[in-house]
Amino acid sequence: MKDYKDTHQLKKLEKYYQHVIDEIDIGVHVIDEDGKTIIYNNKMMEIEAMHVEDVIHKNLRDVFRFYEDQDSTLLKALLEGQTIQDKKQTYFNNKGQEITTINNTHPIIENGKVIGAIEIAKDITKLEKLIRENGANTGERFYTFDSIIGESTAIKEVIEQAKRATRTSSSVLIVGETGTGKELFAQSIHHGSDRSQKPFISQNCAAMPESLIEGLLFGTKKGAFTGATERPGLFEQADGGTILLDEINSLGTNLQAKLLRVIQEKSLRRVGDTKNTPINVRILATINEDPNQAIEEGRLRNDLYYRLSVVSLHIPPLRKRKADLPLLVNLFIQNLNRKFQMNVRKVNEDILRLFYDYDWPGNVRELEHVIEGAMNLIIDEDRIEFSHLPSHFRNKMQFKDDIPEMFHPIQKNDYKPFTEPLKEQLEEFEEYYIQKVLEQHDHNITKAAKQLGLSRQSLQYRIKKFQ
Repeated sequence: MKDYKDTHQLKKLEKYYQHVIDEIDIGVHVIDEDGKTIIYNNKMMEIEAMHVEDVIHKNLRDVFRFYEDQDSTLLKALLEGQTIQDKKQTYFNNKGQEITTINNTHPIIENGKVIGAIEIAKDITKLEKLIRENGANTGERFYTFDSIIGESTAIKEVIEQAKRATRTSSSVLIVGETGTGKELFAQSIHHGSDRSQKPFISQNCAAMPESLIEGLLFGTKKGAFTGATERPGLFEQADGGTILLDEINSLGTNLQAKLLRVIQEKSLRRVGDTKNTPINVRILATINEDPNQAIEEGRLRNDLYYRLSVVSLHIPPLRKRKADLPLLVNLFIQNLNRKFQMNVRKVNEDILRLFYDYDWPGNVRELEHVIEGAMNLIIDEDRIEFSHLPSHFRNKMQFKDDIPEMFHPIQKNDYKPFTEPLKEQLEEFEEYYIQKVLEQHDHNITKAAKQLGLSRQSLQYRIKKFQ
């Protein structure tokens, strides 16, 4: 009878503990010595957007994913027996959703042996997202010359010129096609100069109508127009630092004249004001076309051009620095591996040759988007194959005369690009390609899967799919 009462009391007490743990407004997660979850309260379920069945009695590593350079603070406390205080951790739940918490983690020790670990977590996911979005909206991505990747002569010459421009406060005009990385150079100049501790403010001149951008740049005086308030413009906000005027050729000529006066007089007048305000701002500007053509066609005042182009940097398009392709491809793969929690190692060598043959009208930005599009189509492969490339890019390549035969879904003479749905064309290519690789390896599944960058299971699934 006593044993029954003791067991009954124990179960009752256990229910009390569970009720308390579930009611407290902070996440509680406990694992045993094998790394399996034994306690997971309601608040933790809310923070991680998961059900208790998704986590309880399962190994932590089987449920959650962590960045390559991080490990679970719970597992760290378990394996190292150390208490971790106020540690920010970003990780992913079983649906791939990003979670950020501030953790206090403690090992559970019995008779000198670690038998588990407990974590008390505070959710800051929304706060962290808000900070990142606010930083993105105000242009606070931090680029330096170390961020510029390239070993080609063309890009190294421009980098050297830009580094020399960091020594002065002269205006700089950065000329380059869309997607070449003009803002990256602008930020690098700012962060390499003695103004680096002061603000860097970027404004795309094509992003707003002229009626609004004047007040945005130069500020407004209260009562200047209906609803006008006393507000400093971007030039005043950047005082002591640097302002980047992106796509300067998009400004109207009247506003260009006012900008020229600001540069000459080193002072500005807010919209509706009668007095001038002195400013100390370095001006960087970008243009995505030939400045001489923009002047001839009336999109850029020649006097403003001369003021802005004290230093001129001409960023080479990607087609003129193709020696940098392997470096850029590797950089984007590694960045996206961290972002997507993937483990892609490289691109197929034949794909790289296609990249060399392509002119890249969208420049480095287009290359990054092609790599990102390819990685979105990868399942468990460890390299990018032709079938992973975005469909619009594959379609362009299929009409090139020098493309390898294996990249043609069907013979060029029989190709009917506008008579079949895209999905059928892609499936036809995939079937053709797999068939050729299988024949090349005498239908050895292991060897063919290795060349295709697939697991045996993925290849067998495709073989069955195409019968």
